[in-house]
Amino acid sequence: MTLENSSKTNYADSFITTYIISVVAASIAEVATYPLDLTKTRLQVQGEIAAAAHENLNVPHRGMLKTAVGIAKEEGLTKLWQGITPALYRHVIYSGIRIQTYETIRDKVFKRDQDGSYPLWKSALGGATAGAIAQFAASPTDLVKVQIQMEGKRKLLGKPPRVQGALDAFQKIYSQGGIRGLWKGSIPNVQRAALVNLGDLSTYDSAKRNILAHTSLPDNYITHIMASVCAGFSAAVLGTPADVIKTRVMNQPTDETGKGLVYKSSVDCLIKTVNNEGLLALYKGFFPVWIRLAPWALTFWVSFEQLRHQLGAATF
Repeated sequence: MTLENSSKTNYADSFITTYIISVVAASIAEVATYPLDLTKTRLQVQGEIAAAAHENLNVPHRGMLKTAVGIAKEEGLTKLWQGITPALYRHVIYSGIRIQTYETIRDKVFKRDQDGSYPLWKSALGGATAGAIAQFAASPTDLVKVQIQMEGKRKLLGKPPRVQGALDAFQKIYSQGGIRGLWKGSIPNVQRAALVNLGDLSTYDSAKRNILAHTSLPDNYITHIMASVCAGFSAAVLGTPADVIKTRVMNQPTDETGKGLVYKSSVDCLIKTVNNEGLLALYKGFFPVWIRLAPWALTFWVSFEQLRHQLGAATF
């Protein structure tokens, strides 16, 4: 069965319907792949020399599998989904905005060429712009998610918990740093999202159109799977360095005003990370990022396209 729509409706293609479909598809993908995100976050702060010197910590190094198994054994299996609530809050904001913004840029701002083609540079610029706008809006939820993800590790180290849950985290961050404090780490976060969506949105869009144009495959789930695999790999390669910086900036200890005690800025974090740990430190957690983004992209895009098809809306 192809997904070519012969009966589009204004309702199915409306802003609110597309927004809701984006959020639902993203939530499905997030729940299914969240343990990999938690593992990735733990790996990215492991061996963080600048923070270790500040907090006088000496934590043994673990690989991806040992980190995941260690979380399940030492903290409990359900802790692999610790922080899932703010992660879902994030997608209520992030996923709807990024899809709507990209489609608006693609269809109404840049538009297609006269022959119906859509150049890669337009797709890349649209993806980066959509990701940056969406992530800036959703940055406070990402900050809360990262802090909650690290609570299990703090408990094992005998350190007191910083937060008791998503609402408590929001309140404490706001009380320490005000509105500005909720956007701590937003610059590397926005940079990461721009790069990830440059890889995800533009690669998926371009790969899908090239598959349809140069093969006999129809616009169905097989095409969506092939395009989403390309999108997941591109997103991981482009986004991992900024993701490492974002995680470290968000996870660092702060003073009573919410100011970071380890890194002055994302640039300072980049410099300290490379100087202390080498260039490859920017790709810590790459494997779980990749193996998460690949199934995440696959789950999201297939769910997104199928939900649109079931409602009679146009394909992406």
